[in-house]
Amino acid sequence: MSIFKFEPRWKEELVVTGFGGSFVLELPMGEFSAYLPTQTAWERKAPTWAKELWPQLKQELEAWCVANKAQFIVDETASVY
Repeated sequence: MSIFKFEPRWKEELVVTGFGGSFVLELPMGEFSAYLPTQTAWERKAPTWAKELWPQLKQELEAWCVANKAQFIVDETASVY
């Protein structure tokens, strides 16, 4: 069962919505790819309701990237807002 819904939006953003709210990840279009912070960085940057959900988010975002032909990149410097 999916926890997250992914919706690309202009300005190279991926809106991620879950049961506790939403946040935005980077989705550069030049080289279509989705960026997720490492688990350690996620715990510092994520909304409170989503801090413990990194493993599920990683799994679902990776599947979304495969289905949408996007690269999936885990990077400590990735933004969450």
